[in-house]
Amino acid sequence: MQIFTVGGAVRDELLGLPVQDRDFVVVGASPDEMLARGFRPVGKDFPVFLHPRTHEEYALARTERKAGHGYKGFTFHAAPDVTLEEDLARRDLTINAIARADDGSLIDPFRGVTDIEARVLRHVGPAFVEDPVRILRVARFAARFAEFSIAPETLNLMRRMVESGEVDHLVAERVWQELAKGLMEKSPSRMIRVLHECGALARIIPALDRLFGVPQRADYHPEIDTGIHVMLALDRSALEGFTLPVRFSVLLHDLGKGLTDASDLPRHPGHEARSVRLVEEVCAYLKAPAECRDLALLVARYHGDIRRGPEMRTSTIVRLLERTDAFRRPQRFRQLLEACDCDFHGRLGWEDKPIPSPDLFLQALEAAKSVDAGAIASSCGNKADIPERLHTARVAAVEEKLDRRR
Repeated sequence: MQIFTVGGAVRDELLGLPVQDRDFVVVGASPDEMLARGFRPVGKDFPVFLHPRTHEEYALARTERKAGHGYKGFTFHAAPDVTLEEDLARRDLTINAIARADDGSLIDPFRGVTDIEARVLRHVGPAFVEDPVRILRVARFAARFAEFSIAPETLNLMRRMVESGEVDHLVAERVWQELAKGLMEKSPSRMIRVLHECGALARIIPALDRLFGVPQRADYHPEIDTGIHVMLALDRSALEGFTLPVRFSVLLHDLGKGLTDASDLPRHPGHEARSVRLVEEVCAYLKAPAECRDLALLVARYHGDIRRGPEMRTSTIVRLLERTDAFRRPQRFRQLLEACDCDFHGRLGWEDKPIPSPDLFLQALEAAKSVDAGAIASSCGNKADIPERLHTARVAAVEEKLDRRR
């Protein structure tokens, strides 16, 4: 029995990056032998075991054969006679198909080290086309390793997979899993751009793909289209280290602009309402977590209002706080402001323009929260009058705090 470190751990060591997790391939062993050594089985589709002390994953060397559509359409063969090279051959990219032996020597049958040195993402072999998830993975690695290019032959292969319809067999859960990981990389826009370039985005999230090439308002985004704006805003969310719900919301906030009638370009009237409907559809398809869905809906609906904050009447600001449930969900409201800040910064030619400060809304929220809602409710004879009485008191508190009488 031989044990090799494989995949991301080897790749990251060669890149001088910290290693988060280590995966191991076991050659020349059977499941019974692994159990006899105290390993605990965890794999459902193929034999994967946890080390009895370190709890790291050890997988038996295996081969795979295409037996259907999608990433689940495979049969696996794991046996003592499967070689390390055969196991590495089933992997997606050459940089992930390198193994390290106990003595430190590298086993690199597909020249992954060369591609690491050249900063190239390249598929291992023709079997790449059998798993549509690999399109998402290449795009995700492009977001992680921004300095890497995609080999032309790999990008062409991805395009052919889209044209053949293989990408249509991706299940929503897997799309969300890879999308969420890609959004949390340092250059998430690269994932979206790669998916757009190979044609997969039009099949996975067509509402997002339609934004590319759609002109923006000339007074908002000089010489820029909506797709470029969204990518700039998305990378801003990564630069600021914002959470997944914020990044996801930034990605989807302008979907409605892709449905703007040609006669209404480039001003996009009513795009917020259209965006809300499309965000609902995208989130339902992706089965996005509730915290991502709810924030994305708020950002799509209110990002234009947040931008106009300094010109708003005080009563309108308080109404916005009430409608976004800011009093009960202040942390989510802060995330709304974070996403809107990315929207404001995702612009070309705005270097000298003022960016609306979130302080206005945060100060207004603190002032409005000082109102004793319980006292107002108990002093109100007609319970139906409570909401308006509370609103009026909040407006007065905000006006006093911010010294504004509008």
